[in-house]
Amino acid sequence: MNLDSFNINNLTQDSTLLTLIAIAILLIVLIIWIWRLERKIKKVLGGSKVMNIESSITESHRQLKELKDFQMETLAHIKNMEGRIRRSIQTTETVRFNPFKGTGAGGNQSFSSAFLDEKGDGLVLSGLFLRERFSVYAKPLKNYQAEYELTHEEKETIEKAKVKIQSN
Repeated sequence: MNLDSFNINNLTQDSTLLTLIAIAILLIVLIIWIWRLERKIKKVLGGSKVMNIESSITESHRQLKELKDFQMETLAHIKNMEGRIRRSIQTTETVRFNPFKGTGAGGNQSFSSAFLDEKGDGLVLSGLFLRERFSVYAKPLKNYQAEYELTHEEKETIEKAKVKIQSN
């Protein structure tokens, strides 16, 4: 009987030892697993010291709303700027000419200048240099057209400005 009880005691001690080793291994695995989860949570929370997921999510939503508001303001500003740019002068062109072509008097002192936006709206400004006076004429343009009759030089200036706008 001694022999049987000895084997049973050894077996019981061995199984207890194996159980304790299994529990220790399980504890080590659980500690490693918890440590890795904490690292992942800190990464998700952005490395903040706050360990409350709800407050972290609330803060993220607040920051996202601020970012969306900023985006909307920026887009509105860009649209405003684009509209202002389209209405501003996009090109200028000047043609100088001699109003006394046939007589040989004078020189290329007269001019015609076009100031246009990208839709062809603006004005053509002409200066006519004569011996006794200098006259300036301004004609508004809408879509490269004027309500008033245009001279050859004014038409040439507008056409050159139009080519510049369309090439950009």
